[in-house]
Amino acid sequence: MNHPQKSRAVLGQLSDADIRLLRVFQAVVNCGGMSAAELELNISTSTISRHVKDLEVRLGLTLCRRGRGGFAVTPEGERIYAETRQLLLATESFRASVDDLHHRLGGAIHVAVFDKTASNPEARIAQAVGAFHQQAPDVTLNLHVGTIQAIERGVMEGTYQLGIIPEHRRSDSLAYQELFGETMQVYCAKGHPLFDRALTTLQWSDVRGYGFAGLGYHSPNMEVTHRERLRRSATAYDQESVATLVLSGHFLGFLPDHYAQGFVQDGRMRAVCPELLNYRCHFSAIVRQSPEPTRATRMFQRCLSATHPAAHTDIT
Repeated sequence: MNHPQKSRAVLGQLSDADIRLLRVFQAVVNCGGMSAAELELNISTSTISRHVKDLEVRLGLTLCRRGRGGFAVTPEGERIYAETRQLLLATESFRASVDDLHHRLGGAIHVAVFDKTASNPEARIAQAVGAFHQQAPDVTLNLHVGTIQAIERGVMEGTYQLGIIPEHRRSDSLAYQELFGETMQVYCAKGHPLFDRALTTLQWSDVRGYGFAGLGYHSPNMEVTHRERLRRSATAYDQESVATLVLSGHFLGFLPDHYAQGFVQDGRMRAVCPELLNYRCHFSAIVRQSPEPTRATRMFQRCLSATHPAAHTDIT
């Protein structure tokens, strides 16, 4: 049986124009469509559509489908998107290496942070960002939020140059810089059987019969839930989701005290025996052991050290 052959790509050598087209395609996929990418790229939808079409012709592939059914990336487009991410990351890495050789700070760095750290009074990431911007105004800082595993994986793969996560287990391929702490407490909300009870004398054993909303990936949250034999009856994947489940009135859940403070002040939540039912998280900045971090990344590490008195690492 004869299969129709795909038209052959005429890519040849990559040019600056190809790189620009790939950046447009990456933005379109990231934004979920061409119209959505208008603000990101600051060009019109018709121009974006033309660029994507030019890239498809250049590659001899159909990368996405657009029409009344909406925007969708083809299997070939998914493959090209993954390769584009690696190519553009390598381009940024090359540019950073050249800047290092010239002893200048330029290019971009990507930093990923675990969610709900901005309200933590022990976290001074914003001050570190301010100090970094003053010292390296020509470096573009891209800030991301993710889960512990996504941040660790991103740092290992080079997607992020630095991550800030609550420590749960250490990897030999990462270097750790201790920064700050966070207190996690058990909370209930209006409608929960414990909300109107006197809660100051409860033990872990007293709350095991109630359903818990816990994080669904390896984390200090999961470790404490298992250690104390708490019954996880709902699963969340970020702190916002835990808070939403707690606010339903059907679940207990661990939340950072600084994040839950607003709900408590509004009378919507209360901590369950906070003197006992709590644990501490310790946050660290992580970078790859190899290759060596760029000058910009090392400067960001130094800014983190300067703004967090408890920070400890060997940064040269």
